[in-house]
Amino acid sequence: MSMIQFTRNYTDRSNDYGFQFEFFCDKCGNGHMSPFIASKVGVATGLLRAAGSFFGGTIGRAAHAGTHLKDALRGQGWDEAYAEAVEAGKQHFKNCTRCGKWVCPQSCWNEGRGLCEACAPDLGEEAASIQAHVAVEQAREKARTVDHVATLDMKATRMAACPHCHAKVEGGKFCGECGKPLTAQKVGCGKCGTEIPERAKFCPECGTPRSG
Repeated sequence: MSMIQFTRNYTDRSNDYGFQFEFFCDKCGNGHMSPFIASKVGVATGLLRAAGSFFGGTIGRAAHAGTHLKDALRGQGWDEAYAEAVEAGKQHFKNCTRCGKWVCPQSCWNEGRGLCEACAPDLGEEAASIQAHVAVEQAREKARTVDHVATLDMKATRMAACPHCHAKVEGGKFCGECGKPLTAQKVGCGKCGTEIPERAKFCPECGTPRSG
């Protein structure tokens, strides 16, 4: 068989009863399904097998022999069906003489240049794409000139979850789920006014017992 020149991407969807192939564009992957080509030997064997399940005996043995015959002829049948599918499939793809790829004419072929769009991009599409990318870059630059966190106090202690019930919080002084304070309440010594650490029972300055 002579060399077959066609898309390198295809899926063999053949089965015991015939042959069918799906070819894909080498650039975008769009596909074309070839017509189903029935295998005469496969169909006959299937009919004999079905009859044999009812009657058995000679018909069953004939089906078994037909299976071996089908396997023996499958290679030749596949080659012929594939060659036929390739010739038919070529009508649905364009061959780029620059890179050799077979591409779909709908999305990947530059008709004005006679080449695939990988070798000869469509200038209109490229211009639209460039404009969109530049607009995104400009939007990013413009966004950097605006203060998006003007109201965010970075000096205040920020917490993602309540230390008591572990519910998610979004700012504030008290938990919206359990109502408890999100930060430790500062307590001053009733005698000398020194701030007493949260877990301390006595004032570290004068020794006065913590109240409350």
